[in-house]
Amino acid sequence: MGRLSGAVGPRVTAARAWGTHSDGRAAVVSSMPDIKPQVYKDDRPASYFDQFHVSARKGVGWTYPLVRTIVSLPTLLIYRVRAIDIKNVPKTGPLLLAPNHFSQMDHFFIGLYLRRQIRFMAKSQMFGPPVLTYIYKHGGVFPVRRGHHDEEAFKTAFTILDQDGMLLVYAEGGRSRSEELGKVKPGIGRIALETGVPVVPVAIHGSSKVRRWKRFRFPKVTVQFGEPISFPKEESPSRERQLEAATEVFGRVREMYEGLVTRSGRRASRRSSDRARA
Repeated sequence: MGRLSGAVGPRVTAARAWGTHSDGRAAVVSSMPDIKPQVYKDDRPASYFDQFHVSARKGVGWTYPLVRTIVSLPTLLIYRVRAIDIKNVPKTGPLLLAPNHFSQMDHFFIGLYLRRQIRFMAKSQMFGPPVLTYIYKHGGVFPVRRGHHDEEAFKTAFTILDQDGMLLVYAEGGRSRSEELGKVKPGIGRIALETGVPVVPVAIHGSSKVRRWKRFRFPKVTVQFGEPISFPKEESPSRERQLEAATEVFGRVREMYEGLVTRSGRRASRRSSDRARA
């Protein structure tokens, strides 16, 4: 969701690699273009990030509505963002949003049609550049310290939900580096189980191609909100139980995403047929 602070090495350019489908068939997976190599550990002291947790626990500041106002219209026009089943997002009460993640723009795509303000858990490497860090700090974004067991991030998440807030946590724990969905992480399962709050699975289709704007190619983006899923509250769920709950949530995300892929393919096929007949 932001630039990696201190990343080194050349950018990763578009490439192809062999993977497998869930049924074992061989598949060609395209890597995302122009993404810097990931930095998996943030060596800055935990005390540096305390300020962002304090701010996020207080609520959303003035930068959230300002950025939303500036970004909304261009985002709608350029990416032709469409939202499906917004009715599945409760208008009040604590709520956990669990989307897949391809692009730094995903949080804008998700929040575009939602009236409620969202607070986001994000990788700690986002925090560093002065202007962006100021926006994050006053816009409801808080860090999870990468490469460390960061209980402070979970404390902030629980605090937001205790305040009846709406929290977004990417189910894969970070951006997928290919144009395929990544592997789910247990974190979202832990939050869902320890709080018992409703979880809305969210599928975002099209954002894997957002970086092609540099070639003046702007994908159409669709966001689908699934029906809320609730789990009985558990005080200290095991990691296996956390992963089990996270997998159930992400299974719904995957189901919606694959449906969007199918529909997008049908539309593209119809357009090709129309052009051939013209």
